[in-house]
Amino acid sequence: MDRLDAMHVFGRVAELGSFAAVADQLGVARSVVTRQVAALERHLGTQLLTRSTRRVSLTAAGVAYLEKSRVILNLVEAAETDAASHRATPRGAIRLSVPLAFGVRRLAPLLIEFADRHPEIELDMDFTDRRANLVEEGIDLAIRITSGLRDDDIVRRLGAARLAVVASRDYLARHGEPMRPADLANHECLLYTTDLRRDAWPFRVGERIETVHVRGRVHANNGETLAEAAARGLGIALQPDFIVEPFGDRLVRVLKEFPLPELGIYAVLPSNRYVPHRVRVLIDFLQPRLAGEGAIAA
Repeated sequence: MDRLDAMHVFGRVAELGSFAAVADQLGVARSVVTRQVAALERHLGTQLLTRSTRRVSLTAAGVAYLEKSRVILNLVEAAETDAASHRATPRGAIRLSVPLAFGVRRLAPLLIEFADRHPEIELDMDFTDRRANLVEEGIDLAIRITSGLRDDDIVRRLGAARLAVVASRDYLARHGEPMRPADLANHECLLYTTDLRRDAWPFRVGERIETVHVRGRVHANNGETLAEAAARGLGIALQPDFIVEPFGDRLVRVLKEFPLPELGIYAVLPSNRYVPHRVRVLIDFLQPRLAGEGAIAA
């Protein structure tokens, strides 16, 4: 048994949850994958995976071994990369998690261009607004848009997105336009939800930040849905520029004189892994192209 190959195959099975899917990816028979994982389990003297008719899942020992084996495989790759630093061509697979709306509208064309430029790189793109666990899910890079980072996040800033408070002309004609942030308490607001409902909107009023608690009957974890609801006159939305801009004159900005916090666009990296050359190349490709993000028409 080649232990490094077995670690690699085990990691693929853990990520995909299927021996057959890994066999298809590698272009080998399913029995080859099964034998490699079984040999690794015999060598370790413990069960790493629980098999069922529908899915393969990790045991507690499998979870611990997967994290450590990923560190080992990344160190091996780092050594090989350093030894072959004269080779300029990046190659290998990149698992990438990107936010849905921004990913489709802004990142997808760039990622397609990147894939076209680097034919020896395999891109596996997951478009989701869910905050993925990079280490547990084997993700090489996540793009996140946020106003706050966790203390343990390892990031590189790529650009910025600006927030806007918007409504339709019809809504404003029926309910009046808010003149100050505090006026939002008397309006129907459209609430973006993630893990918690975001019903507190922060504005800069003079030299201080004023947080307004808003309410509304329409909630969603997708910004485009809320922008469409605002365009149809259901209420006032707080959304980033890349979601607002395509709606054109269907949406009107309000409270423009009260700035909102900027959202940073970040490349987030796993905390326990060497950054492969191919991932660094992708980040270097994206950074200058996203550095100009953040401008929004008045």
